[in-house]
Amino acid sequence: MQKNCGLLAAAARSNQNRVMSNIHNIALFSLSAFAFLMLSACEQAPAPAPALDLAAEEAKIREGEAQMNKDWAAKDTAKIAAHYAEDAIMMVPAGPPMKSKAAIEQGLKPFMGDPNLNLVATTQRVEVSKAGDLATSQGTYSMTMSDAKSKKPATEKGTYVTVYRKQADGSWKVIEDINTPDGSH
Repeated sequence: MQKNCGLLAAAARSNQNRVMSNIHNIALFSLSAFAFLMLSACEQAPAPAPALDLAAEEAKIREGEAQMNKDWAAKDTAKIAAHYAEDAIMMVPAGPPMKSKAAIEQGLKPFMGDPNLNLVATTQRVEVSKAGDLATSQGTYSMTMSDAKSKKPATEKGTYVTVYRKQADGSWKVIEDINTPDGSH
């Protein structure tokens, strides 16, 4: 009987070792599976966006405004309007707002036949938002046109503020444009 008890004890220990070994294997497998799932579930953080070069964006706007002066000198309404977004608004003294790129182009056409027409804008300040999606420019302008009564050249000087929105292609388009004469002629 003692021999049977010894065999039973040995068998129990052997079963206990197998159970412990199985528990150990299950624990290792579970831990490995958990680690694998955690690592595969973790997404790599997206690469940081390249730093926005505000000076380069400011330069693009200044170049665009210089080109707009050339387009005014050429009296080319299509090229002038190309600087504006489709939903742009231009506000001028003594006139209703022109509320679209097409309206701006059409609204400017009557002035282009004036032989004395000359517009020069001088950009004084450009600010680009930290997000790089909006910008403003501010400056002065001098516009010469024929006086309605005398037909002689008359010059108006004033200030302007222009708001730009960056387009998907990286270009800048005017979305708001307003000018105010300073009263000097």
